[in-house]
Amino acid sequence: MPFEPVQPEKLSTSVVKQIELLILRGVLRPGERLPSERELSDRLGVSRPSLRDAVAELQTQGLLTTRAGSGIFVAEVLGSAFSPALTRLFSKHDEAVFDYLSFRRDMEGLAAERAARLGSESDLEVIQTIFIKMEAAHLRKSGDEEARLDAEFHTAIIDASHNVIMLHMMRAMFGLLREGVFYNRQVMFKQRTTREALLDQHRQINVALQARDPGASRAAVEAHLDYVRVCLSDQKQAEQNEAIARKRLLREQHR
Repeated sequence: MPFEPVQPEKLSTSVVKQIELLILRGVLRPGERLPSERELSDRLGVSRPSLRDAVAELQTQGLLTTRAGSGIFVAEVLGSAFSPALTRLFSKHDEAVFDYLSFRRDMEGLAAERAARLGSESDLEVIQTIFIKMEAAHLRKSGDEEARLDAEFHTAIIDASHNVIMLHMMRAMFGLLREGVFYNRQVMFKQRTTREALLDQHRQINVALQARDPGASRAAVEAHLDYVRVCLSDQKQAEQNEAIARKRLLREQHR
């Protein structure tokens, strides 16, 4: 018979499994600091030696890292998604920007559809809370904060889709977005894009998600990213037109 005696599991192994799942599911994020050893051992209900054994194992796996005098942190496990050379290449070519937006449109549309069906009440509350913060940042005309919350809003939708592969892949993509590799949100404001339009698009996404309407959620995300694509394209064209116009002006000034 294919049965074997059940072996008791070491406490440190249970701790390893719990922290692994928290990282896998995106609850613990890259760069996040864990509680102190005393607090963490109390929360987990294990002795400090067991906790140290678990941390050592997770460090060996490359999931945790210790910083002298600072504590224990989740390792930057997303950093290997794109090599530095490829990241630099992305930043130099407009083609990458528009391919990135097309990819996001497809993936986030699917994520929004899944989030409307599969997201828990707490997932939707997170999305609602971030949107309220976006509205507040908008009223304060805090462009940098609004841009940060924009990325968090989209990340929360990915989280609510409950697909761990999509979650980690898209978080890596948003990391590059925050670093300005693909585009800077402020660039769009030079053209006809307004903060009001972007905020309203996020409002429509949120409303559809809170109503748990998969089709409307996907359509709202796709419409938003279509709008971003058009605005960026218009800005690129405006920059080219201005460069040509400056040459004409220079010619007239020296005739």
